[in-house]
Amino acid sequence: MPGTSQHLMRRRAVVAETRHLLFSVGPGALWITLFLVLPSAYLMGVAFMTNGPYGLPQMPLTLDAFERLAGFGFLGWSPGNLYTLLRSLWQTLLSTTLVVIVAYPIAYYITTCRERWRPIMLLAVVVPSWTNQVIRTFGWMNLLAPGTPLSELAEGLGLIPPNMGLYPSNFAVTLGLVYNFLPFMVLPLYAAFEKLDGAQVEAAQDLYASPVRAFRHAVFPQTLPGLLAGIVLVAIPAFGMYVIPELLGGGKGMMLGNLVAMQFSGGSNWPLGAAGAILMLIATFIGLFAMRRIGKRLGGGEEVVI
Repeated sequence: MPGTSQHLMRRRAVVAETRHLLFSVGPGALWITLFLVLPSAYLMGVAFMTNGPYGLPQMPLTLDAFERLAGFGFLGWSPGNLYTLLRSLWQTLLSTTLVVIVAYPIAYYITTCRERWRPIMLLAVVVPSWTNQVIRTFGWMNLLAPGTPLSELAEGLGLIPPNMGLYPSNFAVTLGLVYNFLPFMVLPLYAAFEKLDGAQVEAAQDLYASPVRAFRHAVFPQTLPGLLAGIVLVAIPAFGMYVIPELLGGGKGMMLGNLVAMQFSGGSNWPLGAAGAILMLIATFIGLFAMRRIGKRLGGGEEVVI
């Protein structure tokens, strides 16, 4: 009888733990299943279907969408889609690098301010992102249009032809991406700087290390977790960005997100759009895997592994 009661108690404990797990993890798992797993599975199915009338997918299954994405069409091969992919990769790399360069000193400066001023400065960094992205992008369109002070300054320096303006251009797209994703890099770096061990920096300075060597050996390894987290938060959405290239690029610098959106609307080719979306997912997983390997190699600890 004692053994039976202990067995019942263990079963009740297991049931209670299972129920607690379902109530705590279940809503999140349901959300991921409904809005990530099922749409991704639907896109995978659509990508392998034939483009029917009005762009709607239909049977039979085929690889035509992936061939079109690679540039093969009824007129032969065209590098247009390849240029779009390379442009997306380049814009992502360039904007992420610029965001890192701008965010590092900002995050460091905030941590050196008085403690009562830090929340205010962080709020100043985050508040612009509370405004709708389309409204912020239209604001940059007005600032970079022909005849504005910025455009006239660039014209006076000989950077642009007369009466052209900085918008639309690839420069405007890069500037919009940097502005839009700057808070996503500043916040993780600020959290890393908050945990910075100043003794290591002082030790490097006592050993007559130059500012560059002190940053490389004392500051960079400690802020690496925040840097990697910020790169993931910036690079992944920048790669698939649609609004900023569409508005600030003026159709001159189409990225992969614009190509996908166009196939579901004006292009009327759902399988091709689904194939492009799958390519974005694959690029995201490759990027996460690469960041994980880089984190292990540079940091040597589990805290920098994504």
